[in-house]
Amino acid sequence: MTGTMRAPRTRGLLSGALLVLLGLWGALLPFVGPYAHFGFAPDEPWVYTAARLQLSVLPGIATVIGGLVLLVSANRAAAMFGAWLAALAGAWFVVGHTLGALWGLGTAGAPLGTSTAQRVTEQIAGFSGLGVVTVFLSAFALGRFAVVGVRETRRAAKTAAAREAARGAPARPGAGPAQPAVPPRGRYGRTSGTGPPPSPGGAPPAYGPPGQQAPRPGAPGRSTPGSGTPGPGAPGPEGAGPAPAERHDERVAGERRDRPHP
Repeated sequence: MTGTMRAPRTRGLLSGALLVLLGLWGALLPFVGPYAHFGFAPDEPWVYTAARLQLSVLPGIATVIGGLVLLVSANRAAAMFGAWLAALAGAWFVVGHTLGALWGLGTAGAPLGTSTAQRVTEQIAGFSGLGVVTVFLSAFALGRFAVVGVRETRRAAKTAAAREAARGAPARPGAGPAQPAVPPRGRYGRTSGTGPPPSPGGAPPAYGPPGQQAPRPGAPGRSTPGSGTPGPGAPGPEGAGPAPAERHDERVAGERRDRPHP
């Protein structure tokens, strides 16, 4: 799982900080040790040689880099890379002093101690013991970053579920129903295919052959049979003028004409 590649930054905090301190100790001991008469000959500070660079400075720098990666990294792959780098540097602290003498690299110098105990302490503190502790802390960090905790697994599962939901979330339950599509409207403002609207008064429209006007209820000068209501323009009651003409629609040969009010 991609989400499990992330780890808490505090997981490598202790081991990273200790590795940084050990790397600084191993790289600077040959140069600053003579101030306290502890280290390697010559008994003068800041004496540089190629053997000290290869046996002390370079592995010390590698250890510091590995510790810093463990301190700041929240990615398992990067943190494990830093731990492996520090582990290799620690291994070189252990075997480099011996291999350097065999390969002609030289040595960092003879211990400055006058007693056997001091010489052993200087050798352990500068090379073999320093390398063993460095390898141990690096292996400890590797083990911590190689294990995926339960909380990290749950967090990765929640993150993956949220990502999937954000990509294509289904319709939420309880959402309102989809609105039906509005049917297309025809020429007369009605649904297509239903024909023209009914004529005024509720009477069905009358159709006739082209050029012939079909009689319609309420036509001018005509009365609707059986209705008792005179048509527009017909004489009104006694003493009254003709009934006013009303606006109406007249269909002739399938066309619509509007007669204006007089």
